[in-house]
Amino acid sequence: MSVKLYDSPMTNDLPAPHDDAFDEIDDRPPSKSQVKRDMLALVDLGRELIDLSPERLKQLPLSERLHESIRLAQRTTSREGRRRQIHFVGKLMRDAPVDEIRATLDTWKNGSREQTIAMHKLESMRDKLLKDDEVLTALLTRFPSADIQHMRTLIREGRKELKANAELRQGQEPQRKHYRALFQALKTLHDPDAAE
Repeated sequence: MSVKLYDSPMTNDLPAPHDDAFDEIDDRPPSKSQVKRDMLALVDLGRELIDLSPERLKQLPLSERLHESIRLAQRTTSREGRRRQIHFVGKLMRDAPVDEIRATLDTWKNGSREQTIAMHKLESMRDKLLKDDEVLTALLTRFPSADIQHMRTLIREGRKELKANAELRQGQEPQRKHYRALFQALKTLHDPDAAE
């Protein structure tokens, strides 16, 4: 006995399994679990904002109400009051430009790629200065307004630190005061606004 399949209008109208009709955006609302995950992510982001300094907060695109709520959370000392305020900040974050805020926070945490490259160049220059006096001559040619006496002092003291650090026994802390100071001096030469 053979079974004959009939071409009915219903079977021909069904889309093929890989039809473009299935690739369209899903109109269904997000699941409760997804809504909860999104809200918790906003609460976590709000918690990060609460840990920022007032100067950093001013640099973010926050509404006045959100900014004030964050500042209130920073001042709240009771544990339960702070927890409730953190959740309120998370609720207000729904209307904030979250992607822009996250990008700014990421840049502050990790620095931009250009900043990282610039820092590596300064570190390399510092290391070369500690090894070779000719590098100082080239640096002073490039930056004639540099304080030559200060730079020579930092280099001389940095070299003493390196020598002393090479002779340390295991467990002793290396000294890096002049090593860091030389880096800061180079940073200030390249970017006068970086002076501390």
